Amino acid sequence: MNTSPATVAPLLEAHRLAFARNDEPVFGPLDFALARGETLLVEGDNGSGKTTLLRVLAGMLPASEGEIRFGGMPASNDARNGQMVFLGHRSGMNEALSARENLAFLAGLYGTREGATIGSVMQEVGLAAWIDEPVGTLSAGQKKRAALARLLLLPGDLWLLDEPYANLDRHGIDLVNALIAAHCMRGGAVLLTSHGAVRFADPHARHIHLAA
Repeated sequence: MNTSPATVAPLLEAHRLAFARNDEPVFGPLDFALARGETLLVEGDNGSGKTTLLRVLAGMLPASEGEIRFGGMPASNDARNGQMVFLGHRSGMNEALSARENLAFLAGLYGTREGATIGSVMQEVGLAAWIDEPVGTLSAGQKKRAALARLLLLPGDLWLLDEPYANLDRHGIDLVNALIAAHCMRGGAVLLTSHGAVRFADPHARHIHLAA
């Protein structure tokens, strides 16, 4: 029997999610859900908790209260590893190693997306010629593109992107928007933060605004 779309759990759900630091509220409580094909833009001034929210969702910080579910299951390392790819402010790569070596290590831990290879994703982000250069020798924009290659290589239908446009020129910004659109068309979902929301191209995206 086919599963009705109404019974399919969202990729991400947050219920009464909140975080406090030293008993001072940072954000929340928040309630939201993100289904396949959807994009959710988190907006707010500096200090409003945008990065903290993504770090809580990614399991890097413990929520002060509330619940997080991935694919209908309570958040756990296993659930996150199977569903999510996180891109933070930093590249998340060992700068002494090449992009090829970094991506090969990550692929060994998490596997690869069907049809994706290290060469193909580096080509897609415009870094094929730098695939064997140490990441530490790349420019800030090239490091961000190398980080974007992780999104294309690793499995995970949910992307959590913290300021994905930082350090990118106009062509890099267009690349991010194209990657987000293609991922959602494939049935993935994206939650992202951005100071420059004008850079974000999806007019159908939902928005959450966090107050400082």
